[in-house]
Amino acid sequence: MPTNAAVDAPVPWWRVGVMWLVVGGLGVVIVASFALLATAIRHADVVLPHPAVSTEGAKAPGSPAMQSRNHSATPPK
Repeated sequence: MPTNAAVDAPVPWWRVGVMWLVVGGLGVVIVASFALLATAIRHADVVLPHPAVSTEGAKAPGSPAMQSRNHSATPPK
């Protein structure tokens, strides 16, 4: 029965290339998220004030839907 005599010698964890792909990928994602956060904070949009809404002409809650339904049901002129 043949045995595998050429066994790779154990290497330290920092010499394994795949480990650096994993750590490097996660590091790039973390740095990019902080860069995106800094950009979002630095260049935030201005909040526009909402005008006061008058409730004098308030209609029934379903009135826009009713108008659309009635408009689509009327025959063309």
